[in-house]
Amino acid sequence: MTRRADSNARGAGPVARAGKRVARHRLAVYIAGGAFMILVPRAAVAQWTEIGKTVVGNPVYVALKSVSKDKAGIITATVRATFVKSVKTARGDLKASKTVVMIDCVKRTIAVKENTYYFDEKMSRVYQRTAPTLPGFSSPTKGSLPDVAMGHLCT
Repeated sequence: MTRRADSNARGAGPVARAGKRVARHRLAVYIAGGAFMILVPRAAVAQWTEIGKTVVGNPVYVALKSVSKDKAGIITATVRATFVKSVKTARGDLKASKTVVMIDCVKRTIAVKENTYYFDEKMSRVYQRTAPTLPGFSSPTKGSLPDVAMGHLCT
């Protein structure tokens, strides 16, 4: 028997060797991921801080690193909400939203720069992303996500 025929007979052919490489790669990825979770401080992993709840009970979070204030006193921040009860759509249930807001604390008005809705709470599957060409300031609806954000950031 030739060497090639002998190795294939023992199950160590090209397909079997490729399967072993994939298994070793997966193991290395799992080990690296576990080491990352152990070595990275918990605060660095959790970037969202809960700031309140909407009128329907959806928790509202802010990314503290995203909060900035310009010379005119306008605060810009990224806020998100996870829906307690998912919102039904024809394409599937929505579980979360992320909004970039500009807040004028003196006038108590808000403008939305960008709004994104997600199918999952991890915010990896986008349903819809909108961004007005010219954001306009207006008073937020009482108990809405922008209202909760303004209440927290304008203190």
